[in-house]
Parts: sequence; C-alpha cells; structure tokens
Amino acid sequence: MQQNEATEAIRAQQRELGAALPFDDTRDLEATDRGFIAAFEPGVVHRDDGVEVWDANEFAFITGDAPDTVNPSLWRQSTLVSKQGLYEVVEGIYQVRGLDLSNISFVEGDTGVIVIDPLISKETAAAALGLYRAHRGDRPVVAVIFTHSHIDHFGGVLGIVSPEEVHAGGVQVIAPAGFVGEAVAENVYAGTAMARRAGYMYGAALERGPKGAVGAGLGQSTSKGTPGILVPTLEIRTTGETHVVDGVEVEFQMAPGTEAPAEMHFLFPQHRALCMAENATHNLHNLLTLRGALVRDPHVWSRYLTEAIERFGDRADVVFASHHWPTWGAEEIREFLGLQRDLYAYLHDQTLRMLNQGMTGAEIAEAIQLPPALENAWHARGYYGSVSHNVKAIYQRYMGWFDGNPARLWPHPPQPLAERYVAAIGGIDRVVELAQAAYDEGDFRWAATLLDHAVFADRDHGAARTLYADTLEQLAYGSENGTWRNFFLSGASELRGENFGTPTSTAPPEILAQLTPEQLLDAIAITVDGPRAWDLDLAFDLTFSDLGRNFRVTLRNGVLVYVEKPAERESAQATVSLAKPRLLALLGGDRASGGIDVDGDAGVLDRLTSVLQPGDPSFDIVLP
Repeated sequence: MQQNEATEAIRAQQRELGAALPFDDTRDLEATDRGFIAAFEPGVVHRDDGVEVWDANEFAFITGDAPDTVNPSLWRQSTLVSKQGLYEVVEGIYQVRGLDLSNISFVEGDTGVIVIDPLISKETAAAALGLYRAHRGDRPVVAVIFTHSHIDHFGGVLGIVSPEEVHAGGVQVIAPAGFVGEAVAENVYAGTAMARRAGYMYGAALERGPKGAVGAGLGQSTSKGTPGILVPTLEIRTTGETHVVDGVEVEFQMAPGTEAPAEMHFLFPQHRALCMAENATHNLHNLLTLRGALVRDPHVWSRYLTEAIERFGDRADVVFASHHWPTWGAEEIREFLGLQRDLYAYLHDQTLRMLNQGMTGAEIAEAIQLPPALENAWHARGYYGSVSHNVKAIYQRYMGWFDGNPARLWPHPPQPLAERYVAAIGGIDRVVELAQAAYDEGDFRWAATLLDHAVFADRDHGAARTLYADTLEQLAYGSENGTWRNFFLSGASELRGENFGTPTSTAPPEILAQLTPEQLLDAIAITVDGPRAWDLDLAFDLTFSDLGRNFRVTLRNGVLVYVEKPAERESAQATVSLAKPRLLALLGGDRASGGIDVDGDAGVLDRLTSVLQPGDPSFDIVLP
C-alpha cells in the first residue's frame, strides 16, 4: 500500500515542536525503567487455536530520534509506553506493563496474590500472570479488584480465575458499585458502533512502523483475544470503606462519573501505595473518547483528584495506575496529582467562561491556551485525549450539539450537502484542484474538508480518494495525539484499500451472558427496525425459566415495551418460556434448537425477530 514521506510543512512543524518542548527532562525515561525485573519473552501471545492476539515487541522499532513521519512528542510517549515486562512498584506490589492496552498489577498477601485490572483478553492476562509467577512464585489468586467498568480493566479475568473458583468462595471479586451494569451497557447498547470506531482509534488494522501505528498514547494498542467478565462478590459503595483482603488492608475512595461511570481509587496503607485507576495517568485523558461514549465530567473529575490529594497525599510514597508507569516520592506525587487536577479543572472552567462569552466549541478549541506549568508537563500532554476534542466535549456536555446559529440548525446530511458544495464550487475536478493547492501549501485541514465533500459526492472518484488519503496521512504524521494519528491513518487505509471492519469484538458471549433481563430486552428494543414494525401489534408474556421472572412484552408503533408482571394468558397472544441463554442464542440466529416452549400463537417470536436489525460492524466511516 502506498505510503508517502512527510512533506516539508510537516517536517518544519516537527522541528519547531522539537525545539519548543523540554526534551532534556529525562525523569520519565528513568521512571519507566525503575523496578524492572524481566521482559515477557519471546513476546507473542496466542489463542488456544494458535491465532496471535498480542505481540509485545511489535513496537520495538520505536527507538532513537523521531522520524519525520511521527510527531516527536508522540514518539517520546510511545518510546516510554512500548516498554514491556514485569516491574516492582514497591516491595510486595508488582506490575506487568506492555502486554495489552492497560497494566495488570499484583499485590502480595499472606497466602496469595490480589490482582488489579486483568487486561482485555484472557490470553494476555494469563501470560502476565505467568510472567509474575515465574519470578515471584506460584502464588494463588485470592482476589481480583476491578478499578472501573471499561473492558481493558476486567476483560481478561477468565485468564486468571475461573467462575467455579469464585462461586466456591476461594476468590473474592471487588468492584465499585454499579460496575456490572455500566460494563455491560457500554459494550452492548452502542457496542457495534463503538467497536467499529475503536478499530480506527487504536489503529487495530494498521501496519506497525514509522509510517503506520506507533501507539495510542494511553497504551500501544488493544489485544485481540477473548474477553469475559465476572460478577463482583463485593461492591464498594462509600469513600473511606476499608477491607482487609488476605491480610492486606485496602482503603477505598469512590470516584463515579469520572473517567468511567463506575470507578474508584484505593490506598494500601502498609505499602504507602495509592492506586488511581485511570484518573491520573501520564497524559491528558478523554472527556469524550473518539470511539464514542457519554461525555465525562471534568469538574467532578478534578474534585475527586483534590479529594485524593487531601485524603491520601500524606500517606503515599508511590502512585500507580492502570496505565503507564508509577510516580514515586511524596513531593512528586503532590505535584503530579495537583497538575492533573488543574488540567481538568482548567479545561472545564475556561470552556465555560468562553462559551458564556458566546464562543462555540470549535472556536474555544482554537482559542484556549494552557498555562505554562501544564503546557510544559509531559504528563499533561494530549497523547490520548486532546485539548481540542475535550473542549468540544465540555461544550457538548453543557450546550448540546447545536451552537445556536440558526443556519446550522437544519443543514443537509453529509452526502447531499457534499453534492451541493461540489456543484457550487464548479464540479469535483475543481474541488480536487483546490484541494491539491491547499495540500501543496501545507493547509491539510482545508484540503481534508474539500476532499471529504468530494468523496461524499462521488465515492469512486480516484483522484479525490488518492489525494484525500495522502492528506489524512500528512495530518497523521503531524499529530501529537496517538488516537488522532490512528484515525487519520485508518481513514487513509480504507480510502486506499478495503473496509477493515471491526478487528476486536467487545460483546462476546461471556459478556452478553451477564445482561440482566431488562438489559437484554433493552438491547432487543434498539434493534427493532421501526418502519418495518409499524404495522405489528404484538403482546406476549416472556418467561425466563432459569430466573423465575416474567415480562409482558408489547411491540406497537415500532416500539418494544416490557413490564415485569405475572403472566396473564387470557390477555396475551402467547406465553413464551425459555432460559436466558436460549434467548441469546435465538437472537444470534439459532432458531432450530429446542428449549423454547410456546403456549398460544407460535408465530409471535418469528414476527418479532423478522423486524430486528442487528448492528453493522463494517459500516462506512470515511466514505458515504
């Protein structure tokens, strides 16, 4: 596939940035090596069927000075994040880094080990546990702590413990209140769209190299193994709640509505070690992740960081998190957490100040400037979340998508809008000509805007697609943000080749099995093809035979409604009885197997399933 060199405009930008930022500050380089015990060798993790799910050394090319095709600040971050292996945080606490997007941590107790955040896939989690045991002994897992409800912090749990061990009482599973509901909802309701966009965000289909993927800032990429989930045996509900786990005292701080809807921090007092989950890492995080999510609250985020400083600051000698490397020393911890707090508070407060002056999100994103202390702090740089898209997210949180200009209240959707723009400019060849001039001048943002209209007016116009791909590539080369780079390069890849679909699924059977009946019925409701269901009038009782619960389900006006109530055969078209796993199988296409008992109209399920439209994991993003 064609890959271009960086243009002079990009090379000049890289030189300017290299001269402006404090590259002589090498503290992070020393911190990433501190406590190193051993690398994971040979570095490749496979599924049981032999398919590769992770290569810990695929980013080993990231050494030395940054090439012209990578922003030097991002190259520095990727140099740090691409390091992998087992590390000592303090005596008794260890991390394996570089075996997935996130870290897995091990806290040694009296009889075994407490595992914190077991990665995305059971295969990478098992490999990490194996590396730990090879150097620290074959300690049994006695507890698992999920810091929050994102899949890179719980998905690999079945690689370190089995459901049977948990059910037998041998392993405690600890999580913040609301964990299961939030974890399942995020990976199911909008899961298809989020997973497709996550393929862009993490560069899952990109070649690794100086002209391809170099990492996502927060971590290098996502593993492609088998995720799962376990229901907690202990939910943490209040700040100050303290538990002793295998002789290790843990003091918790609730932090809901921050980086995740269900999240918590915790201190290990005897180790003077504070785990900050994902709320204080070595980059600016996302307030609205590019894959999609609910907009996070930076005001609440900053307040919980203040609370952590006040509550734990004098009792911690090290701060570690579920991404990146630890920070050691009481003074350094206060500076680190304080600047992280100021970062989110500043973005929040200044966005509100400017929007109350009448500025729109896009205008604020161009105008906002960070204070020097934040601008020059490496851990506040926008490697994962950017100042630009975070400011727009704050605007969206308070003001919504509409900026108040009536001309923007009811625009045409992208394809007919593009057709009108192209016609007004003088035809698609003229648009490409203008885009080429912008490209040659280094105005890649304007070139991308023109070419977006061009390909939405004619997706098969070869010159437009080629130049558009070249333009996105240059934008990628200049991006400090790892996920922006991946988005630009993924778009270029699909313009030059084929749609790569969704490389990694976030809703496997193990996660779907944790859906409550209500969540499962909600998931069915959002797949109803409304127009096709307008004329349907269904009313039936749905009994979950394995749970002993019954719901009256109706489908009218294209809307599926359910109410939990006793079955009333005389007012229902049918009573359908089946176990929850059988309903999941039915929704997955299995209509032939047994296990479904219908009393009444046997066609009611067929009429329902005939109007369901599952998500498309290969929908177009960069093309109409």
